Amino acid sequence: MSHKYRVNQMVRITHPRISDKRASASGIYEVTRLMPADHTGEFSYRIKSSGFGERAVREGEITARISEI
Repeated sequence: MSHKYRVNQMVRITHPRISDKRASASGIYEVTRLMPADHTGEFSYRIKSSGFGERAVREGEITARISEI
């Protein structure tokens, strides 16, 4: 099994939390690092958005931008 997304790919968070202060206003993030799978086998990623720093997300929490599919 391998990562679904790649470094520098632009992605969206599938279900952003309304109260999440770390959420980007545009909803678009750049993948900055591929992380290993957790104990369930799901991969994680580091993503960033300008002005909001980096955060870690699981593969199931993000999707590719429509224009990149």
